[in-house]
Amino acid sequence: MSPTEREGRTMNVLLERMWGNAVAALDQSRRARIVDLLLVLGVVGLAVAASRIAGEWRGVPRAEVVIDLSPKALPRYTLFSLSRGLFAYALSLSFTLVYGYWAAKDRVAERLLVPLLDILQSIPILGFMPGLVLAMVAAFPHSNVGLELAAIVMMFTGQVWNMTFSYYHSLKAVPDDLREAGTVYRFGWWRRLKWVELPFATLGLVWNSMMSMAGGWFFLMINEAFVLGSHDFRLPGIGSYMSVAVARGDTRAMAWAVLAMTVMIVSLDQLLWRPAVVWAQRFRVEDSTQTVAMRSWFLDLLRRSRLLRWTRRVGRSVGRSMARSSAALLPLVVPQAAPQEGDAPRSWNGADVLSKVLFVALLALLGYGAYRLIHLLRGLPPMEWPRLLSAALLTLVRVLTSTALGTLWALPAGLAIGLSPRLSRVFQPIIQVAASFPAPMLFPLVIAGLDAAHIPLGAGSIVLMLLGTQWYILFNMIAGAMAIPSDLKEAADGYRIRGWRRMWSVYIPAIFPYLVTGWVTAAGGAWNASIVAEYVSFRGRVLSTWGVGSAISRAAEHADFPALAAGVIIMSALVVLFNRTVWRRCYALAETRFSLNR
Repeated sequence: MSPTEREGRTMNVLLERMWGNAVAALDQSRRARIVDLLLVLGVVGLAVAASRIAGEWRGVPRAEVVIDLSPKALPRYTLFSLSRGLFAYALSLSFTLVYGYWAAKDRVAERLLVPLLDILQSIPILGFMPGLVLAMVAAFPHSNVGLELAAIVMMFTGQVWNMTFSYYHSLKAVPDDLREAGTVYRFGWWRRLKWVELPFATLGLVWNSMMSMAGGWFFLMINEAFVLGSHDFRLPGIGSYMSVAVARGDTRAMAWAVLAMTVMIVSLDQLLWRPAVVWAQRFRVEDSTQTVAMRSWFLDLLRRSRLLRWTRRVGRSVGRSMARSSAALLPLVVPQAAPQEGDAPRSWNGADVLSKVLFVALLALLGYGAYRLIHLLRGLPPMEWPRLLSAALLTLVRVLTSTALGTLWALPAGLAIGLSPRLSRVFQPIIQVAASFPAPMLFPLVIAGLDAAHIPLGAGSIVLMLLGTQWYILFNMIAGAMAIPSDLKEAADGYRIRGWRRMWSVYIPAIFPYLVTGWVTAAGGAWNASIVAEYVSFRGRVLSTWGVGSAISRAAEHADFPALAAGVIIMSALVVLFNRTVWRRCYALAETRFSLNR
């Protein structure tokens, strides 16, 4: 081959490469424009949806809301329910970040905040709902704002406790080397939270957020179709749609409701939770790079957007400008006295002062609530207290049994899913749908099976509790398995630790802190589920069994507020006592003997 031919061939290869690069760049640019167009359309759609939601909030209260059972009404109802769930989650996340940080950092306040969290988690939704709904409706008599806020707060009470427990435990379990790094670099409380504590807690918080959202859907039918005595507080939504369909026995409408709920949950999983899980992987405490990366098609799509990159650059620039301006103006707003020779350095910690002020305000609020509660309980006969205590002890047995049964299958299943990215990719949407689907909707089917098997509701209520509580354990097991360091698994491979020995000597000690969190939240969920598991409507009749959950449901149905308050107090006291004597020791064991970071 002559030199001229070689030069010509080389030039052809270079031209082909340049052409290929140009085509690839053009194709990438075209895809980016399509993604930006889809984002703009999505923002417009969100604006239209927000206007519809705002119109519903501004609507005049109606004596009775007629629920349309036709399939064409389901998109609107699903939008309303989804908006309430997302508003409740935003409120839950804000509460979690503040309350969990406060409880973890203030040792004095921790002695009150953690038991108070136990009490709040143990209070069933019917303990919050009557007073809250009546108060909100009275505060906003000329619009639906009060009823909408009440529904959001009710969903908040079903979401927030699991997240707060997870975040609090993560802050207490930050590895010592990360704490020392923050000390070496002289991080203040904000930089320590931003760069050390919050990243460490992110993975567990994301997985518990998914479970918390599922917990909010559990009581969707009660939230949107609440009945108190002769008053019917109904809101348009998929929960009220389900309630009306079940009451009428409309199988076709029930099937449409199941389909709508499934589509909503799968969409949430793909557009919100799956990207969040993939994004949270960057915060794993890892010393090895052999972990298989998880993927999210929606997150990959967002990363192609030029519009989002430009928005992020503008936001960072504005943030830096505001930070420089604040640093320049701070000495002018807060004059600094010049230190005198020989003076000891003085420091003023605003966070400590704020914590003390909030602690005093919380004590005052609790004192006022206790006074009102004592006044309410004067109308309760003294003989009701022993009856309620015996009922609560029986419910405790059911709660512990359902928690144990849930652990038997959720522990190995969670380990298998969390340790395998492939299984996680396959089963996460399925688990999210199963966990988020309102279990009370399945109660008629389960009760029919129990009735056919001649199993009384006393034992059958354990199965009904299990439908809603087992997911707390499973989600925590998945999060714990995903957080196991790869070097620990590699060491187990090197020492040829396999089978049951590997599970008992490596995996269970590594995930024990997550298992304890799963037990605590699952038990709390079982206590809440008892109000619908021990008192069920089936084929036009009410089935009930002796327990504190059925006592609370019966009191709410008859608007017997003293009995309702007494049942909630007995349940809360028993939960706190059990948490202080059993779960607290498990937490201490998790933080000392079974912590990978100590």
